[in-house]
Amino acid sequence: MLLIQLFVMAILLVSPFRVGIAQHNKENLPKAKITPGAYNTGLYLKDLKGKKIGIFANQTSIIGKKHLVDSLLNAGVNVVRIFSPEHGFRGTVDAGEQVNDGKDLKTGLPITSLYGSHKKPTKADLQGIELVVFDIQDVGARFYTYISSLEYLMEATLENRIPLMILDRPNPNGWYVDGPVLNSKFRSFVGMQPIPIVYGMTIGEYGLMLAGEQWLSAKANEAYASNKSLVRIIKCDHYSHSMKYMLPVNPSPNLREMQAIYWYPSTCLFEGTIFSEGRGTAKPFQIIGHPDLTSGPYSFTPKPDAGAKNSKCYYKLCRGWNLSGSIDEVLKQVNGKIQIRLLMDAYQQFPGKDSFFIPDNFDQKAGNDILRKQIMEGVSEVEIRKTWEPELKKFRVIRKKYLLYKDF
Repeated sequence: MLLIQLFVMAILLVSPFRVGIAQHNKENLPKAKITPGAYNTGLYLKDLKGKKIGIFANQTSIIGKKHLVDSLLNAGVNVVRIFSPEHGFRGTVDAGEQVNDGKDLKTGLPITSLYGSHKKPTKADLQGIELVVFDIQDVGARFYTYISSLEYLMEATLENRIPLMILDRPNPNGWYVDGPVLNSKFRSFVGMQPIPIVYGMTIGEYGLMLAGEQWLSAKANEAYASNKSLVRIIKCDHYSHSMKYMLPVNPSPNLREMQAIYWYPSTCLFEGTIFSEGRGTAKPFQIIGHPDLTSGPYSFTPKPDAGAKNSKCYYKLCRGWNLSGSIDEVLKQVNGKIQIRLLMDAYQQFPGKDSFFIPDNFDQKAGNDILRKQIMEGVSEVEIRKTWEPELKKFRVIRKKYLLYKDF
């Protein structure tokens, strides 16, 4: 039996996930409650009042159980425009689906979509805005597009000399660094900078790296060099990179559980194959398979649902693997690494090897075309990881310069 079968058989019978921090091993828990930057209103509210404020936000932008926008409006802050990322302001739009401009039904505020063909705010979008607040929960994978949206927003605000305030939030995958570093030839919205798949930084730290390494536009780099106060980070309290942060809100429609968030850096690579990555099931990014696979300990039939109206293999019986389990079981299986063994074993078991990969999609997510070729050529996992290490070593040195919290 191949390794992937052994890998998952032990957790197939684990009881269903129940929301709550109690399932975490006690050694993973912080001694004090982690407080995201948005909660620390005393550090920034006075700087927002009396100004016209733009806010880049979605459904994760909360203080307790209340949306940041509602909290700021109640505090007398003059919010004049909302900017929204992939999945929209309320987080209900499918992955890759067009997000349109509009108006928030609750507040009546205008919403400018920064996803699709319009990713970078124009001067007109920022007209009259005196300060922009960015508050988005990231999950710490290079191809999760919120860090790309941050990059475009930073360029626009710096180019127009408008202060940007980033309300930092913990990274649930901020406890390790792994994966191939992006080759700039494969730059796209799902990977814009030379970082590994898992980069181990909060979104605030990442923003500092974008500016500090001069990875922005020439005009934005010049503005930051002349006035670093144009970018301000409101830090989290009681957070370090060794901690496992439990998200209070789903960051996107198909990341519905902490287990999916932990698996995501590994299983999202299946988006670059013809395999289902579990969209249209109850466990997206925790279930993988395909109708043509003749073996595998698990079967499922993906169907359209509210978070995935269109995807692969719908209404077809797939065979494959169910990687779900308790949080501690999943953390043990992930073990601080991109689990490329899943891809390698799936490829070896699949009968139609010539059609397994969707090359452009896979290479963009991997950040190069080397990983795909290595898997096709049967290169061992040990040898694949050796090829990552020189660039990973360089990245770790750069990363250290911008950390705001104790490292793992």
